[in-house]
Amino acid sequence: MAERRDDEAESRRILERVQQETSPGGASFIARAAKDARDRVTAADTDRSDPIEYWGTRIGRTLGFVIAIGLLAWLVYAATRGG
Repeated sequence: MAERRDDEAESRRILERVQQETSPGGASFIARAAKDARDRVTAADTDRSDPIEYWGTRIGRTLGFVIAIGLLAWLVYAATRGG
């Protein structure tokens, strides 16, 4: 009986979290995505006590972002050129 209550409580907790993440109220999806992207590029998840890891991660992620934007611009240019 106790195991069933634990399963039900866990199921309710999972459903509430899914509802919070998908509901239009509160922090919007776009705001959360922008914050996550900013935290990713600024290396918020790295160990700040190791400056080489911190700055290496920031530089690598920033270069990756710039290269991805450049490739996207090249793709749009190539697609619209009609060639």
